[in-house]
Amino acid sequence: MGDLRKVQQTPTGTFFVCLPRDWAKQNGLKKGTLVNLDVTSDGKLLVDSQYAAEPPAKTTCLTVGPYLSREIIGRYLLGYDTIDIAAKDRIDSEVRKIVKSTASSLAGLEIVEETSAKISLQTLMQQPSGFIPEKILNRNYSIVAGMTRDAANALIYGDIELAKNVIDRDAESNKLYFLLVRILRTIIQNPQLSEKLRITPIEWLDYRLAASLIEGIGDACVQVASKTIILNGFKPSAELQKLLIDLQSICCEAHEQALKSFVTKDIAVAENVRNQKEKIDTIYTNIEQEAAKSSIGLLPQILAAVSFLRQSYERSVDMADLVV
Repeated sequence: MGDLRKVQQTPTGTFFVCLPRDWAKQNGLKKGTLVNLDVTSDGKLLVDSQYAAEPPAKTTCLTVGPYLSREIIGRYLLGYDTIDIAAKDRIDSEVRKIVKSTASSLAGLEIVEETSAKISLQTLMQQPSGFIPEKILNRNYSIVAGMTRDAANALIYGDIELAKNVIDRDAESNKLYFLLVRILRTIIQNPQLSEKLRITPIEWLDYRLAASLIEGIGDACVQVASKTIILNGFKPSAELQKLLIDLQSICCEAHEQALKSFVTKDIAVAENVRNQKEKIDTIYTNIEQEAAKSSIGLLPQILAAVSFLRQSYERSVDMADLVV
């Protein structure tokens, strides 16, 4: 439980509550200091000594170590604006490659200073309030939807180049996923920003899960594409192709309906996604039977690719469940 304070009233009828002394000192308040009061959508009163919706710039310094790439990503996701990498003597070429590769995988993170013993990374993009979580989610879904169609087509027609293209596009999907996680974490740390973007704490969690599910669909597409490359141009029989096209159609429709239900909170649309399960199961069984007629050496790769495609439908169901 927080610090309970009794509401008092002046002779003229004004209500007031005393601010905690430690909090006032910590925020540099004194007699005559202005604070901003905001009423949230759920009726809470926010007292802000900074009275600014944008969070202050955050800086951190990392030392060169075996997990440097993950540490950079971690600080980025925590909302740090400047990330310095420092070494006692000098930063070698391998570490520089790691830093540059990691920075290129994160939206807006650029190298702004580089010396023999230090590299400074900075996020060169607009303030968090300029990013709408729904727009980022929709943009990432658009990429992943295209990956799903192309991954399935690559498998159906034995198109190795298309499969490689699907794998390449995953980097852009991951970049948007990391950006959305960064924005959501910044919102959580800044209630005023939450109010400005009109996103509630429950929605923070739902958006985080939805983003993870869409990113997971993209990962499943990469696995389908990888299996297609291993199959090395193998083209399924006409009957197997027809079944794979049916599976692709249902999976793509499920993705679209799941996202639509999540954004609009439409339970009926969400149920339509779940109701496709029987069709998926039937098609999958038929694919197993038809694939068994293929070369015994290729069968495991075909079934593995189809299994990953089916996983994308299952993640659509999970997204639709967020509506309920």
